[in-house]
Amino acid sequence: MVREKNKPGATKPALKRASEPSSASSGKGASTAYLTADERAAKGRALRDAVPRVSQSGWKPAPDRADPLVLLEASNAGRMLDLIPIRFGRMSASPFAFYRGAAAIMAADLATTPSSGIRVQACGDAHLMNFGGFATPERNIIFDINDLDETLPAPFEWDLKRLTASIVIAADHLALPRSDAARVTTDTVREYRERMHDYAGMRALEVWYDRIDLQKYEDRAGDPRMVEATRKRLAERIEAERRKSVPDHLYPKLVVEAGARPRIKDEPPLIFHPSEALAPGLTSGYEDAIAGYRESLPDHTRVLFDRFHFFDLAAKVVGVGSVGTMCAVCLFMAADNDPLFLQVKEARASVLEPYAGKSVYGNNGQRVIVGQRLMQAASDVFLGWTRGQNGKDFYIRQLRDMKLSALIEDWDSATLRQYGRMCAHALARAHARTGDAAMMAGYMGSGQTFDDAICEFATEYASQNRSDFRAYVTAIREGRIPATIEDI
Repeated sequence: MVREKNKPGATKPALKRASEPSSASSGKGASTAYLTADERAAKGRALRDAVPRVSQSGWKPAPDRADPLVLLEASNAGRMLDLIPIRFGRMSASPFAFYRGAAAIMAADLATTPSSGIRVQACGDAHLMNFGGFATPERNIIFDINDLDETLPAPFEWDLKRLTASIVIAADHLALPRSDAARVTTDTVREYRERMHDYAGMRALEVWYDRIDLQKYEDRAGDPRMVEATRKRLAERIEAERRKSVPDHLYPKLVVEAGARPRIKDEPPLIFHPSEALAPGLTSGYEDAIAGYRESLPDHTRVLFDRFHFFDLAAKVVGVGSVGTMCAVCLFMAADNDPLFLQVKEARASVLEPYAGKSVYGNNGQRVIVGQRLMQAASDVFLGWTRGQNGKDFYIRQLRDMKLSALIEDWDSATLRQYGRMCAHALARAHARTGDAAMMAGYMGSGQTFDDAICEFATEYASQNRSDFRAYVTAIREGRIPATIEDI
C-alpha cells in the first residue's frame, strides 16, 4: 500500500517538460550555485509538496488518450514499406513483444503523468531486453543499458516506470503468480532507490568510474546459492559469446568469397543488398557517409579505423522496434584474414521528443552516441555517427562484441528478481552520472512510499498494455494492420 497521502489542496501537477536539463545533456557548462549534497537532497524532498510520491502511483488513461494504433501507424513514416509487415508480425507474438515495439505509445502516456521535474539523460526505452552484457575496450564484460536509440533528457521516473512495467509484463508472459510479479517489481524499485542513495553519498568521480562487472557481480540482497548459479550461467554465456565474436566465427557465417571481392551473404528478406534508390551512395561506395563517420571518431580511433578498407554493405533487419528502418552491416578489411564488421542503424527522432523537448544535436546519430557515452560505463571504441545522401541520420558501432542479451523463456521468479535488480542498478548508475543523485534520492526518500507507487503504476500499466495488444491483434485479424508471421 502507498503510505503517503496527498496534502490538502494538492492537485495533479502539469508535466514539467521545460525543466532545465543537466549540463552534461545540454552541452552547456554548469551555471547553478554550489549546493551541498544535503541541500540538494532537501530540494528533492521539497518537490514532494508539488508532486507527491503517491501521485506517481496508478494508471488511468485520459479520455482523450491517443489511439495506440494511430501512434504505431504514424511511427511507420520513413520506414521501408516491404518490412513493416515483419515489424508488426514480430510485435504480434505476445503482449511482451508488443510492449518492446511500442515505445512511442508509452512515451505519449508517460507525458500525461505527474513529473518530478528532475531530469536525467533518459534511455527512453528502458525495458528488460534493452539491458545486457558487452565487452569494454579493456575486454572486461560489464552489464549495462545496451540500446539507447530513444535517449534524450527527460524526467528520471519515466525510465523507471518503463522498466518496471516490462517486469510485470514479462512475469505475465512467464505465467508467474501475480503476487510474485508485485514482489519482484517492488524489489526492483527498492534496488534503484537504494543504489541512488549510495550514489548520492559518493564522490563525483567514484560515480563516473563505477561499473557492473558481470564476472564479479554480487547481489547484496540475493540468495548466495542463486548468485553462484547465475554466475556459473553467465560464465558459460560469456565463453560462448567470446567464441561467436571472433573473426573466425563471424566471417564465414556472414561472408561469401565468390568472385574477386568478399561479399556479405544475402538472406532475404532479413539480409539483402539495397538498391541505389534505397541506399544513395551505393555507386560511390558510400564515400561521403564513411568520411562523415570517420570525422565523428576520436583521433586515436581514426588511426585504427584507417587500417581498414570498405568492401561491402548489406541491409539487415534487426530487433522489433527498429524493423523497417535502414539498418545495415558493413564489411571492412585490413588484410585477407582481418575483417571488421560494423553495424549501421538509422537514428530517428526520439519517441520522447514531442513531450520532453527537442534534442540539442542536429544529427540524431550524434544524439544517440552522446547519450550512450553519457549513460554507459564504457562504450564501443567504434561508436560514431554520419548522415546519408538521402538526409537520414545513422549511428555506427561494432556488429557484435561479446554482446549478451537476456533469454527469459525459462526464468522463474527468483531469476526475474535478480535480473530486475541488475537492471535497476545499471539504470540508477546511468541516471546518477547524468542527473542529481542527491536530489533524486531526496525525492524518493528512505521508506517504501515511492516503491509502492511505482509498483502500482507498473501493474496497472501492464493491464493497459494487454488491452492495447488485444486491440492490435484484432486489427491484424480484420486486415487493418498488415502483419507477416516469420517461420522460426
